[in-house]
Amino acid sequence: MFLNFSTSGDPVKKAVLFLSAVLLSGAALAQHSDKEVKEDIQRHRGMAAAHEGAAKCLEAGKGEKVCMAELQVACKGLALGKYCGMRHAH
Repeated sequence: MFLNFSTSGDPVKKAVLFLSAVLLSGAALAQHSDKEVKEDIQRHRGMAAAHEGAAKCLEAGKGEKVCMAELQVACKGLALGKYCGMRHAH
């Protein structure tokens, strides 16, 4: 089998697999224009600011319900889901 993911596989096969993954990931990144990359950067900064605001809200003792409602408003249009693409386990 060519795609051997075990640690005991042929080092040449592993190198080919690794290089293939690098090339494919580079090709995926190359598909975005400079404008799209800049927009992604701004979205990430917006999400980070929204989450920082939620953390400060919780630190201020406003309560989870209030802080999550504020986070939902701050995240609107930035990312998937109500919480800017992040969800806690609790």
